[in-house]
Amino acid sequence: MRLFNSDLPTADPYLPGHGDPSWSAVHYALDLDYDLAGNGLRAEAVIDAVAEEELSRVVLDLAGLDATKVTVDGRAPAKYAARGPRLVVTLKEPLPAGRSFRLTVKYGGAPRPLIDKHHGDAGWEELEDGVIVAGQPHGAPTWFPCNDRPDDKASYSITVTAAADYTVVSNGELAERRRGSSTVTWRYEQVEPMATYLATVQIGRYRLRPYDDAPVPMTAAVPADVDEGFEAAFGRQPEMMAHFVELFGPYPFASYTSVVTADDLEIPLESQALSTFGRNFCSDDWDAIRLVAHELAHQWFGNSVTLARWQDIWLHEGFACYCEWLWSEESGGDSADDWAEHHHAQLAELDQDLVLEDPGPELMFDDRVYKRGALTLHALRRTVGDDAFFALLAAWVAEHTGGSVTTGEFRHFAGEHTGTDLNELFDAWLTRPELPDLPAAT
Repeated sequence: MRLFNSDLPTADPYLPGHGDPSWSAVHYALDLDYDLAGNGLRAEAVIDAVAEEELSRVVLDLAGLDATKVTVDGRAPAKYAARGPRLVVTLKEPLPAGRSFRLTVKYGGAPRPLIDKHHGDAGWEELEDGVIVAGQPHGAPTWFPCNDRPDDKASYSITVTAAADYTVVSNGELAERRRGSSTVTWRYEQVEPMATYLATVQIGRYRLRPYDDAPVPMTAAVPADVDEGFEAAFGRQPEMMAHFVELFGPYPFASYTSVVTADDLEIPLESQALSTFGRNFCSDDWDAIRLVAHELAHQWFGNSVTLARWQDIWLHEGFACYCEWLWSEESGGDSADDWAEHHHAQLAELDQDLVLEDPGPELMFDDRVYKRGALTLHALRRTVGDDAFFALLAAWVAEHTGGSVTTGEFRHFAGEHTGTDLNELFDAWLTRPELPDLPAAT
């Protein structure tokens, strides 16, 4: 059961009891020592932060783990206490607005997923032989204390010590791999800004397989016994990367990693600079291949250009879904026109009760958000033409790389960039529940 305190801050109504808008993180330095056999975590988080307003307390998200020592700028606070899945640090003296400060938290316990009534479980999860972290949308506090709101992006240093026969994969670039007597310590540096829900750790008996001839460094972390289905699903990722770079501009991070777990997973897991798939996605089936393209596309739409509010989730999922159709078109499958007509016909048979720009927390991951979001982009493409449409997407990424955005900003940007009055189109697709007709193909 998930509890939250009404007198504690909530940064986003789609995720009650998470996030504090009164302060922002600048950098997280996480140092984790994890015992796989006993699911035991001992860790320290050093958070460089800034006060957005005068602070008498700092509220962090930390679920299912116990804080054992807290300091603020190296000194003990007046007190600290767990209140449900929050850690409340009461300061001895207020911090003025604009003041930078450093919060250090030592903590530990047996990490486990956090259950949300709308979104199910997310967070640190044990596999048959290893660990995954599924952060979206509320899983980050299950493994580190944080300001869990999507618009609070920071750089990260993530250090994990685990048994020597396991590989640790995390966000960013591997900066150090240090062997102990029976353990290995892995340190990753994610220098580009990252939202908390995109931070991840993946631990398993993986082999690292670099891709040849990729336009950016690309690696797969796979079980030793992965079969030929891996090549069918993941073999063309360098081509996908090249195509998306051509359409949307430079890949926004230094490298990209695909993790394939030894377990089956219901859905892939999105995170910054890497994606995680279950073994069951090693298939030549289109439903597997499209999701490989979907997760790669999120590196532009979701991870680099990130929503500021969860209600704008279509800016991630609609865009990534549309990229599935673009890859189908590029790779010799059905065209985006074909997919648009197909999914429009399917949506027309479903309930017309979803408002795309504000679907509500219970529907934010409804498949209609994905498909209607993609259809909105196809309607825009048919309205302004291919040249203007793809120039718009590349300019949107270039303008907002590393930042946080809203639907209103996209509407304004699209109109300004294309020189077209798009208000009627966006009103129909984004603000009204009834499914509009697709514009005629040009």
